[in-house]
Amino acid sequence: MKCPYCAHDESKVIDSRPTEEGEKIRRRRECLQCGKRFTTYEVIESVPVLVVKRDKSREAFDAQKLLNGMLRACEKRPVEYATLEKAVNEIEATIQNSFEREVTSEKIGELAMDKLKNIDEVAYVRFASVYRQFTDVSTFIAEVNKLLNKQ
Repeated sequence: MKCPYCAHDESKVIDSRPTEEGEKIRRRRECLQCGKRFTTYEVIESVPVLVVKRDKSREAFDAQKLLNGMLRACEKRPVEYATLEKAVNEIEATIQNSFEREVTSEKIGELAMDKLKNIDEVAYVRFASVYRQFTDVSTFIAEVNKLLNKQ
């Protein structure tokens, strides 16, 4: 680890502890040349997942984009932000744990709809109407009837 003060290549670790979230390790280091101390953080390197869209283009998975879509579906509904954030984190973990480097937007949409179905049925239908591109009222009614039949 290069010293930020003198750019010397060698330092020693004085203290090491996990951060409050437990996702990083904080290390206090001391430069072996100038003696100054500095802090570094060690994190797990995640391999980016690519989303294959309907038009076959690819882009990096963006959890914030998914969260924004779910927030729009839950607009004016009694759904807490933390609930949606947790759902997005679970979806992201599912995708990361699949060990596939490419995932279709359809798969992400299905995962989001499964989560929304358990969170708020109105938000689920809203999300599904945009995601599945409902073209008329009969498609919308058919989706609502599927939801009612499962109850």
